[in-house]
Parts: sequence; structure tokens; C-alpha cells
Amino acid sequence: MANSATNFEKELQYTVSFGDAWAHGIIHKFEKTPSSIVCPHFWELRWAYGCPYECAYCYLRGTFMGNKNPRYPHSIERILDALERAFKGLNAPAIFNSGELSDSLMNPTLMEQIADKFEEQNKHKLLLLTKSNNVDFLIKTPRKQTIVSFSLNAIEPAKLWENVAPPPDKRIEAAKKVAEAGYETRIRIDPIFPIENWQTHYEELLHLIFSKLTPERITLGTPRGLRKTLRFSRDLSWAKYFGESSGWGKKIPTETRKEIYLFFYGKLHDLGFDMSKVALCKESVEMYRELGKDVGNYPNWKNCRCNCVW
Repeated sequence: MANSATNFEKELQYTVSFGDAWAHGIIHKFEKTPSSIVCPHFWELRWAYGCPYECAYCYLRGTFMGNKNPRYPHSIERILDALERAFKGLNAPAIFNSGELSDSLMNPTLMEQIADKFEEQNKHKLLLLTKSNNVDFLIKTPRKQTIVSFSLNAIEPAKLWENVAPPPDKRIEAAKKVAEAGYETRIRIDPIFPIENWQTHYEELLHLIFSKLTPERITLGTPRGLRKTLRFSRDLSWAKYFGESSGWGKKIPTETRKEIYLFFYGKLHDLGFDMSKVALCKESVEMYRELGKDVGNYPNWKNCRCNCVW
């Protein structure tokens, strides 16, 4: 525990050399989660804010006090300068998550320039997290320093709570294209809702995914009801499943979450997927223990191979 904390403090010290990159908030260390929640702290690339999709459960509703319309507070020149400073300031290889406060592909013109910047070096990588199927610029010019991660849900939950976003089959087809173009392609199935016949719906989703590609990594998650998210959500029908509180908002009951994760573990194992590449998003330490998983210690959680880290 002591060594992990010390290493993390040293990593934070590198931000001193970022200059304007840190001061303007373009490069930011995500470290909000408490020690009771497994979430390896990671680097955010805050190139934009908001999202054009209208997912009822989206935490960005709370983050931006109900206004999640896309906006771009920094010029592309400042973003690229911030990245240059970060590349020089960080000694250890890092992944920069561009999809924590926005959908990474909501402005392909800007993101294309950002992705090209990462190709100027070979130590750090860009993580795209998206519900978009607009991957044309990625296919046109394959890149070695970009990871593409698609956020997916089963068809029925998507119809209920993922308004405007491309349907899951379109996103999976986009994932197939970028995987074939040579990108490391990750999948997030999150949030998983225990709707009626949920096992059937999510098994169909898994078979649809694996009929098109084998993801490099899969991260699973169940609904998280942060206070501000619940306050600013326009449709709270998704919140009816909550039954307990945690260090990261309200959650559906422990036994239901465990049932969901064991179901996915079983199906992914049957599909021949490497189970060391499966992780849970912002889940409790207790749940990992219930599942017999050792994810290491706070704050780095070295054994957790989730979406936002190496």
C-alpha cells in the first residue's frame, strides 16, 4: 500500500513540468474515486465538454448541471501544445482518455488532429471512448498510438435509455472496422440493466459482438446513481433498480450485481475470451472479493485491467 501511494505521488509531481497544460485543465489526473471503489487513477485529455447523445443515465448531466451540449473551450493549438508539454513531462508511458467529459468522436475534425499529434511519438497513447459510429478518419489513416473503445448496451436498454446514439449494431459494425484497420479495440458494456429477461438480451449482445470481432479488452459496469446525475436526469425510469449506496453513488443491490457479473464471466469464458482482460467499472472492493478477484491496492489497483489504463 505504501509503495503504491508513493509511486502515485511521484506521478502527480510530473504535472509541475506541464506548465500551461496543467494550469488550463487540458491534462488532468482523474483521482476522485475513494479507496472503497476500484478505479485506477488515469489521465484525462479535456479537449472538449459535453455530448450530443441523450442517454438518460449519463453522469455528464450532473457534471455540467444539466447542460451537456458539446462545447470546445480550448483552441486546437492550445490542446496540441498541452499534449506536447505532457509528452515531455511524463516519464512513464501514459494513456490519455479523451472520453471522460465528452464523446471522443463528437467532433471528428478536431479529434483527427489530436490523434495525429500522438503519432509524433511512440510512448503515450490516445484513448477514444465513444458511442459514435463515425470512424471514417480512423479507417482512412490507421494509427499506432490510438486505442478505440466503444460503449455498448443490449438493444432493449439502448431503446429505453440511449436516445439519439447510434443503435448497438451500428456501433459494433464500427468496432469491427477499426479492429480490421489495426486499432486496439476495447468494449465497455455499461451500464448493464437487470430489465426483464436481461440474460437473453445481454447474451444476444455478446454473440453479436463476437460475431464481428474479438475485443482486446472488455469492461463491465452496472448503473451508478451519483447525486447530481439523479438531480439533473430528465428521465429517472432507469433509477428504479437502485437498492443501496456506495462510495460512488447509488447502486443496484449487491446480490443482483454479483449475479450479473457471474453471468457475463460465464458467457465470456464460454466464448473463449481471455478472462484476465475483463474488468468492472467503478465497482466496490467488496464486489471484487465476492467474485474472487485480486485487483491490488488503492490508488493504482495494478491488477485491474479496465478501460482507461494500460
